[in-house]
Amino acid sequence: MIWLPIGASLFSSNIGSGHFIGLAGTGAASGLAVGSFEFNAMFILLLLGWVFIPIYMSAGVYTMPEYLRKRFGGQRVRVYLACLALVLSVLTKISVDIYSGALFIELALGWNLYVAIVALLAITAIYTVAGGLAAVIYTDTLQTVIMLIGAFVLMVLSFQEVPYNELHVKYFQAVSNQTLKDPTTGCGYPREDAFNIFRDPKTSDLPWPGMVFGISISSIWYWCTDQVIVQRTLAAKSLAHAKGGCIFAALLKILPMFIIVFPGMVSRVLFPDEVACASPEACQAVCGSSTGCSNLAFPNLVLNIMPIGLRGLMLAVMLAALMSSLTSIFNSSSTIFTIDIYPRIRKHATETELMVVGRIFVLIMVGISILWIPIIQAAQGGRLFDYIQSITSYLSPPICAVFILAVTYHRTNENGAFAGLMVGLLAGAIRMILDFVYPAPYCGDNDTRPIAVQKLLSVHYLYFGIMLFGLTLIVTVIVSLVTAPLGNKYLIRLTWFTRHLKRSRDDLSMSYVDEETEENKTKDHEHEQHTVSRGRKVLDWFCGTGGQNAPEMSKQERYEQLLTMTDIKETKREKVILNLGAICVMCISVFFYAYFG
Repeated sequence: MIWLPIGASLFSSNIGSGHFIGLAGTGAASGLAVGSFEFNAMFILLLLGWVFIPIYMSAGVYTMPEYLRKRFGGQRVRVYLACLALVLSVLTKISVDIYSGALFIELALGWNLYVAIVALLAITAIYTVAGGLAAVIYTDTLQTVIMLIGAFVLMVLSFQEVPYNELHVKYFQAVSNQTLKDPTTGCGYPREDAFNIFRDPKTSDLPWPGMVFGISISSIWYWCTDQVIVQRTLAAKSLAHAKGGCIFAALLKILPMFIIVFPGMVSRVLFPDEVACASPEACQAVCGSSTGCSNLAFPNLVLNIMPIGLRGLMLAVMLAALMSSLTSIFNSSSTIFTIDIYPRIRKHATETELMVVGRIFVLIMVGISILWIPIIQAAQGGRLFDYIQSITSYLSPPICAVFILAVTYHRTNENGAFAGLMVGLLAGAIRMILDFVYPAPYCGDNDTRPIAVQKLLSVHYLYFGIMLFGLTLIVTVIVSLVTAPLGNKYLIRLTWFTRHLKRSRDDLSMSYVDEETEENKTKDHEHEQHTVSRGRKVLDWFCGTGGQNAPEMSKQERYEQLLTMTDIKETKREKVILNLGAICVMCISVFFYAYFG
């Protein structure tokens, strides 16, 4: 792939229906600070292109667990990371996107929530199963155009209803009638710092140290080590195109603040009784969730201020956002399962079996995600984006810490990485479980939770993410230092400092079992050359499992293909253009931080 579809695919894989619903809802509930997540991503995307992708490419890997297997050897870290990546896909991606997309369709068309879910999944599954990664990336490019056109139209209509200069006044007057009848509780009023990104470090909903450092930790996990995102950049025809895609995606990340967050704030001004409901009873009547209805901000805006034809366009936008994210997640989750987990269960699985099992596994993930939707509706005061970020802050910092040490510190070994991941998982899981078991009381209610739980949960989730990252870092380094180091011959082209080395690497990831598996795959492949039935041919064509008649590559052809795949050379002209582009992106991000700070 060249840089343009890669950048578009990075953006549309990230901006799903959960982003439209979640960003607009959080903007309506607490102001524009949530836009800082987008400005921060501009820096982290450059980190992906300039630090992580060169290492992944030179290592010649297809998945992130595969990289850790090559870097550390053994199976523990690879299998654990693969399993956790799939769990995070269910908790923060698939279930969120399904819920938010179906919520929009429920409001727009009057369908039952779960009927809408089934319809969405049926459409999405067809072209994901039939097309594979190439179809997903090209479709993402088209859907990015659709999303941006529709969102720009909605932004213009929103600012026609409430001009930008008036929004600074009217937002603070956007209070529901329920709140006005009982002003003593203080619930339902807009935040005084609604138009500031940098907020009080102790008392605010999004403290500025967490919004600078805590977000960066979660963002490094998401943009630099998550299979859904990295898989797109690994599809680049060269390192220069991978970097170009990162720059293009970073520039597109300017837009969500203006096309999603600000319209969400306008929605609160126009529909305060629905979007800004304050009491559990009122919210339950409005949207069926007693914790809040801010998630209605974006759908209400679309359905009430857009003319009939444009409503259809925005329905297409939401479907595009939903499907582009889901297809990316389905494809990447299937890749992780079939490459990193299933071969441990069945060592002699054929290529056809892996393709079919990967698609069946996606169906299982979807089922679990649907069962998780009621929990999403109640979490984090009903604010979808806060739910996503809190779960990420509980589970992703250990992964981020291990990857940073893997690419920068040669002394890190498998024992240290596994110990750090286990300690981090234990601490993060305890906090996450307590969050679900002891939800925060509604505004105005007494806090009846045990004192110890109150103290622990009073630490903001972004601060907790920073502490969890530090804990994992310390444990990983200490255990690595007191156990045997890896020899330098095993680290060639696997760290930042060895990425350009040309000599061959002793591969820790290859064992007798792996070699035996490869031999059996070859035998099974030869066995599959025999004539198959017409029904099987149709299935192979639809699922992409046909092609057994493709000619086998010789060892020399495989070697040449590997050289091409792991080549990270750049011309002097490419370096100058890309570095100037990266500097421009950073300057733009700093400007917006300062302007909205």
